[in-house]
Parts: sequence; C-alpha cells; structure tokens
Amino acid sequence: MKFSQLHNNKKAQVVLGLCFGIVFGFLLQKGGATSYDVIMGQLMLTDFTVLKIMASAVAVGLVGFFLLNHAGYAQRHVKAGTIGSNVVGGLIFGLGFGLLGYCPGTVAGAVGQGALDALFGGFGGLLIGVGIFARFYPSLNRTVLAYGKIQKETVHELLGLPEWLVVLAGCIGIVAFLYLLEVAGF
Repeated sequence: MKFSQLHNNKKAQVVLGLCFGIVFGFLLQKGGATSYDVIMGQLMLTDFTVLKIMASAVAVGLVGFFLLNHAGYAQRHVKAGTIGSNVVGGLIFGLGFGLLGYCPGTVAGAVGQGALDALFGGFGGLLIGVGIFARFYPSLNRTVLAYGKIQKETVHELLGLPEWLVVLAGCIGIVAFLYLLEVAGF
C-alpha cells in the first residue's frame, strides 16, 4: 500500500495513529520519562534520561523517515515558520514544563499510569492553555506569531548536501553524543 492510499484511508490513519501513540507512551513509560523525579532531574541537569530518550528517538526518526520517504510510504511536508511562533511556542511549552514537570507526551503517559498530578495539573493545564491560546490566536496570528519569517527548507537543502549524508552525520553525531554522556557518567 502506497502513501497516497494510506493517506486517503481515514480509518487506517486513526488506527495507525492510535497504535503509534500506544507504542510511544509505552516506551516513554518504560524509559522513565513519565516519572516526575526523572523529568525534574533532567531540568536540574542531574539525570539525563529524558535527553537520552529524545536523542535516541531523533536518530530512529531520522533513519525511519528517510527510509519510508524513499520507499514511497511517507511524504515530507515542510512548512514555513516564524521566529515569533517559535518563541511563543517555546515559552508556553517551557512554562508548563517548568511548573509541572511534564510535557504533553509525558502528561499522557503519566495519566495512563495513574499520576493524579498529571491528570489534574497536566491535563487540566493543557485544556486551559489550549483554550487561552485559541481565544487569543486571531490577534496573535496577525502580530507576534507572524514576526520574522523563516525560509521553508530542510537541513540538507539549507546545507546543499545529499539527504543521506545529513541523516548519516546526524545519527553519528547523536550516537557520539550519547556515548560521551555515558562516559561522563550521565
């Protein structure tokens, strides 16, 4: 089944999304990234479990998407960005992460394992934050979020290098970084 067939099959999209979400949540929980203590340790730079999980996920994603894209099972949809939207998004994400110690993915995983702080603080905070953002989005979109256009291109296009080389270099860099973290005792 090619990408266009999967893309047009809404039931398959829902099933695939659900399956990948369950696997992602399971791996987050097994890796310890849904634990408040682990997340706070990352924020205090004493426990690098979350960084290791995310770096590993980026490496797998680099290779996985590269292979899926070249096999015709995935398509790249590069979107133009803005500095304003990145700053606002980073501030909202950072505020929630710093206050509660969860990001949206880890909130879902922590709720799934029964953490009441994640259910009431995290999930409730997500709903409140989404509501506030939705209320102010029209005016923000015309002003702050539109500030500083970022060119619509990928890293390999920006560098003028073959995509496979950027994927390979990225994976080697991530593996070296993870190795250095281990050697340093983190």
